[in-house]
Amino acid sequence: MVGVNNGLANTTNPCLATELSWAGASTGGTGQPKVALYVNTANPGSAGAWWPTSNTYAGTTVANPYGQCNSGSFGAACSYMYGYAKAYDDANSRGVSNPASYFWWLDAETGNSWSADKAANRADLEGMTAYFASIGATAGIYSTSSQWSQIAGTVPSSSPLYTSRSWLAGASSLTSAKRMCSSAPLTGGGKVSLTQYVSGGFDYDYSCI
Repeated sequence: MVGVNNGLANTTNPCLATELSWAGASTGGTGQPKVALYVNTANPGSAGAWWPTSNTYAGTTVANPYGQCNSGSFGAACSYMYGYAKAYDDANSRGVSNPASYFWWLDAETGNSWSADKAANRADLEGMTAYFASIGATAGIYSTSSQWSQIAGTVPSSSPLYTSRSWLAGASSLTSAKRMCSSAPLTGGGKVSLTQYVSGGFDYDYSCI
């Protein structure tokens, strides 16, 4: 599991190339992809260094299910475009070769900047999912149930996030991480694919598949 960003949605992990090389040479395996990527997510609105003002990014006019994004708007339409743009940057500007070949995890944590509007936050993550889908890649969601509830709330069945795989954090041991495979996924139509636990100050993951 390799992090593409450096803690924020608009930064690059300076060790990305080295970590991708290391991960690609790893041995053993489970039902998970040999190498997967995770990206920091956020919905900063006016607090961000950049915010969209239209439905066009990188020369492409995006089909926005929430309508037109306009300058000064921080609702669902512009949030969708922000997410789309950050996913585009992650795939094209961070040094990832062949981004369509990876499974992408969307790291949704309250430590980053989020709108108080949960529907706008869902739109942001839907925009990210839509960009990855446009290149033939699949995305899942990394979070804890409590953080996800604060950020996105209940995901409706009409959302493309509804069937996303879940990577659940928060376990304190391998035993509890195994039990978490039976926990409710972050979205009603998804399934728990991975869990995470902490041991000796390090994060470890357990595959549920």
